[in-house]
Amino acid sequence: MQYIAALERKGFLDRHARKARALITPVQKVRITDVPIYGQIPAGMSTLTEQTIEGHVSLDARSANISKNREKFALRVQGDSMIGAHIIDGDIVILEDSKEVQNGDIVAALIDGETTLKRYVMEHGRPYLKAENPRYPNLIPARELKIQGVMVSLVRKQERRKRH
Repeated sequence: MQYIAALERKGFLDRHARKARALITPVQKVRITDVPIYGQIPAGMSTLTEQTIEGHVSLDARSANISKNREKFALRVQGDSMIGAHIIDGDIVILEDSKEVQNGDIVAALIDGETTLKRYVMEHGRPYLKAENPRYPNLIPARELKIQGVMVSLVRKQERRKRH
């Protein structure tokens, strides 16, 4: 019963006042947002990518941790350098356009003219991009490091098992 009360407090459930088993999910509180998918981003060695819209992904903004006030976009992950952060090839990462990056955030970044998805690390006053796979090196910017977006959510397409 405490779980139902917690969901009620958070606004995910309502109870019908005069019925014993009447839980209502407030559909009107769901805020669906369409996020454009701008191609692929390497989670491996960085490469140049073009920004063309491939489609959209529709998400509940609240459960996807998307803020109302920031631009948002999605990129399809290509590669396995972020596998330690449970981001795999084919996943779609949802990012917000944010110049405020925190140590440890997963970011889409332009590093020396090439785009990649990595963990942002600030150490001894110097930033670098860390892969979450020991087979890949850390990327230390020689000239330029521009954060293009901070990851706020992840969408994974489940593959169906074949039935025999």
